[in-house]
Amino acid sequence: MKSESMRIPGKRVKRSRLVQTESYVVSVVVEAVIPPDDPSEPCYESETVNFLKEVEERAKQMDLDWLLQRGRVYELVATE
Repeated sequence: MKSESMRIPGKRVKRSRLVQTESYVVSVVVEAVIPPDDPSEPCYESETVNFLKEVEERAKQMDLDWLLQRGRVYELVATE
């Protein structure tokens, strides 16, 4: 578990993020941190960045069951 001293100081807010691949767009809710020294730009802690990378990797692998447990999944529909 992460110790409090390693956490980025600031206000924590929930944000929706979209992860896009060739087949899917996945919408997940993650925690962003609004640092007190620069409130104009929310940032993400390493666990959140790693989670977003995993979402992208699972979307590339088309692991729909895993993705649906963690967010909303939109699938590309070919119109040709």
